[in-house]
Amino acid sequence: MANTNIDRQTLRELADAGNETALDRLADLADAAGDLGELSELLDEGSIRAGFLLTRRAAATGDVRELQRICDAGYDDAGDELNRLLKAPADGQRD
Repeated sequence: MANTNIDRQTLRELADAGNETALDRLADLADAAGDLGELSELLDEGSIRAGFLLTRRAAATGDVRELQRICDAGYDDAGDELNRLLKAPADGQRD
């Protein structure tokens, strides 16, 4: 079986060369480490995976400002989550 333990430096080099799979792998590593700063940087580099992971975190905590920022950075699904949260009835409020 092949060794699939690829170091971050190699992943970064591949991502910088345009390899989207390496960029996704970096996003998964940053998510596992809870490194939101790196995830945000990866989103700025165009990582859809980073956008998904950041959106999942922001939606879980109801962070509408973060969802707007993620949407503005180019991950459109964050806008869908933002709209869903904004349209939800407030706690204790009846329709």
